[in-house]
Amino acid sequence: MLESLMNTYARLPVSFSHGEGAWLWDCQGRRYFDAIAGIAVCGLGHAHPAVTRAICEQAGRLIHTSNLYQIEAQARLGQRLTALAGMDRVFFANSGAEANEAAIKLARLYAHQRGIAQPAILVAEHSFHGRTLATLTATGNRKAQAGFEPLVQGFVRVPFNDIEAIDKVAVNRTNIVAVLVEPLQGEGGVIVPAPDYLSALRQRCDQHGWLLMVDEIQTGMGRTGRWFAHQHSDVQPDVMTLAKGLANGVPMGACLARGEAALTLGPGTHGSTFGGNPLACAAALAVIDTIDQSGLLEQATTLGEMLRTALAQELDEVAGIVAIRGQGLMLGIELECDARPLVAEALQAGWLINVTAERVVRLLPPLIADPADLQQLAQVLGQLIRSLLSATH
Repeated sequence: MLESLMNTYARLPVSFSHGEGAWLWDCQGRRYFDAIAGIAVCGLGHAHPAVTRAICEQAGRLIHTSNLYQIEAQARLGQRLTALAGMDRVFFANSGAEANEAAIKLARLYAHQRGIAQPAILVAEHSFHGRTLATLTATGNRKAQAGFEPLVQGFVRVPFNDIEAIDKVAVNRTNIVAVLVEPLQGEGGVIVPAPDYLSALRQRCDQHGWLLMVDEIQTGMGRTGRWFAHQHSDVQPDVMTLAKGLANGVPMGACLARGEAALTLGPGTHGSTFGGNPLACAAALAVIDTIDQSGLLEQATTLGEMLRTALAQELDEVAGIVAIRGQGLMLGIELECDARPLVAEALQAGWLINVTAERVVRLLPPLIADPADLQQLAQVLGQLIRSLLSATH
């Protein structure tokens, strides 16, 4: 069956038939704990009743019309999201890459409207913003870019969490229009910057007249214990992008903006056939209602602290552990060796994990996870990691 699919993923030898909460069942009836939530997508877990109900009810009425017409659910979702984010307007797309494409186009048009003929956007090393040509160029991963040249012009790369590097660029470049940055780097290894990093970026953007564009695709929708991770720093971006957890698995992306940036795109400058259709908006509204009414932001903080403590206890004084880091329910365990063999071993044990940047075990459990399951996750991972490290030391 797989022969008909393009070979773009090294898929694991498992297929799932159904899920409930934080658990998935394969086609042979075996149960697995989903510790990556579809890579930060299913924040409410699988088959959440409120989301399922919203999708079914909306599908029975109307799935799609077109953005040529007003969409009532889209307008309501726009009001909810802009209020939560302190933004003015939103454009809906179908994915994180599309949301970032919208942000990149917005920044370029913003620059041209101000007489900057060759605008450039500052991006970070080891970042990840998508796989379209523009977002791939913005991504700081040479391995992902290889073979797709010529890449898109108009990006200047600096080290993540390095304000001095930005100051040096600002001295020599007069065409910078924006900074595009993740508040925590996900694909780059769950890298947490200094507490004042985003506020320093905000200050530099204000100083130079740049847009601060924050990529919250992996970190947004409660993942780190706030609606959006930049809110931990009490910083307000000019542009923010969302996807992944926004509709709990229904494909959806969003690009939000405030102030002059929110007025930049006009009719004919950007669009999407499917973006913000009634079905996706109904799912996203159910997600927002559930997070808001169920105290899941606080729960993400509490569960994240508990899981991090349990992992630290399991791996205390274990040689080969570089760091355990993260925020809320976005955690990374960096090893001195290649961590990728752990994925198959954990799968065999009934636990779905992910390794990014080759040496970092990435954990993104659903916000609705049971504390006892997370304690067991820490125990299982502790055993697997200790075994791997003992074999390499």
